[in-house]
Amino acid sequence: MKISLPDADIEYIENFYSINEATALFDIFQQHLLWRQDDIRMFGKTVKIPRLQAWYGDNHLRYRYSNMTLTAQPWATSLLALKSRISDYCHHDFNAVLANLYRSENDSVGWHSDNEPELGKTPTIASLSFGAEREFQLKHISTKTKESIMLAPGSLLIMRGNTQNSWQHCLPKRTAKIAPRINLTFRKIIT
Repeated sequence: MKISLPDADIEYIENFYSINEATALFDIFQQHLLWRQDDIRMFGKTVKIPRLQAWYGDNHLRYRYSNMTLTAQPWATSLLALKSRISDYCHHDFNAVLANLYRSENDSVGWHSDNEPELGKTPTIASLSFGAEREFQLKHISTKTKESIMLAPGSLLIMRGNTQNSWQHCLPKRTAKIAPRINLTFRKIIT
């Protein structure tokens, strides 16, 4: 289903993986990915990123964001099948994935665009969700218009074209209890 937003090319497929597949994949990724919690500088202080992350990809690819450089771990077998399926569906040759583990309602990611130079001028980001449903928010950079999408387990959200240049997105903290969620964002690093 296309999400109709100005200056964006966004597609959302709620049941890209069935609930049973999504549950099994969540368990595999939670247990077997090499999760880490990095530090980040915010407002002059060094703090822990409010989530766990893991970076996998081809040939030790590097990805730099928020003054942090991640060096890709070799592809986990469990991720390769997903990469193949996502690449085929999107007609895009992804070569890396950033995995995020949101352990509870207290984990989050702030407003940002995936617009780092190594992603190219109009990157395609394919985002798979497993575990708890979470609210994904979008905000237009110029107009400040906001939209929300509830990302279901097993869903795929694809952001293409000018989306990263015109919109920011976030996954906000919440006060109500939320079970863990894993998000896999497939990317193409241009070397």
